[in-house]
Amino acid sequence: MVEAIAAPPTGEVEPISQRGSLWQDAWHQLRRRVTFWLSALILTVAVAMAVFPGLFTSLGPNEGCNVRRARVRPSDAAIFGFDNQGCEYWSQVVYGARPSILIGLAVTVFSLLIAIVLGLLAGYYGGWVDGLISRLTDIFFGIPFVLGATVVLIAFPERGIWAMTLVLVLLGWTTMTRIMRGQVLAVKDTDYVRAARGLGAGDLRIMRKHILPNAIAPVFIVAMLNVGNVISGEATLDYLGVGLQFPEVSWGLQLNVARSFFFEFPHLLIFPGLFLTATVLSFLMLGDVVRDALDPKLR
Repeated sequence: MVEAIAAPPTGEVEPISQRGSLWQDAWHQLRRRVTFWLSALILTVAVAMAVFPGLFTSLGPNEGCNVRRARVRPSDAAIFGFDNQGCEYWSQVVYGARPSILIGLAVTVFSLLIAIVLGLLAGYYGGWVDGLISRLTDIFFGIPFVLGATVVLIAFPERGIWAMTLVLVLLGWTTMTRIMRGQVLAVKDTDYVRAARGLGAGDLRIMRKHILPNAIAPVFIVAMLNVGNVISGEATLDYLGVGLQFPEVSWGLQLNVARSFFFEFPHLLIFPGLFLTATVLSFLMLGDVVRDALDPKLR
């Protein structure tokens, strides 16, 4: 009788499952969601319109206009018709994406950087540093967004894209700063942070290597949602007449002009309104699905 002889152990154990990082797990969740792909597709088109408008139209902004074609309705010759100055409306809507997308992303990036720095300092050091930053945050948080932006923008003789960005950053960093501070407070007393401090790591290294990677996820989600809010806020200010000014082209300015002709020429309001709504809604949906993927309690 021959007995089977077991192979000698090699010293390596094959893991039953290999768990990825938080962001890897989130990606596995995201790629199964139809909402993620739909919103990503819409945002890809919107960003492409802002960055490479030449892919969508051969005309430039306010180019090829003829007042004799003013407010002509959509037809085979111009699928979106013509605007109040007789410009082809499709081209104007394409170029209207650039300031909205640029301002939305720029405001969010700068606000996120401010929130990370101030939130880390306030949450990590506490004491008078936390008190000073928290009171400063409360002051700016208490300023009504539309009213505050209107008052500040009126002081600018030329309200261009960068003036709009500066004002919106000034009013848009508070929420993310509060969330960042709260996350730092929750993380700074964990065992791995104490161990790093006990091994002699400096404050900057602890904040950069141990606290920030474990505190940034909720702030990142709010930042994604904030892009849509900033775009809608920028369009609101343009619509009220205190934002970008002619000859700039933006969806908010187009809505401002279209309000006087809605019943006779509804296409002037419908097309920029649809593009603005789709872009803002896509940012909000994308933020929601990313939040669900990053929060284990919501899976």
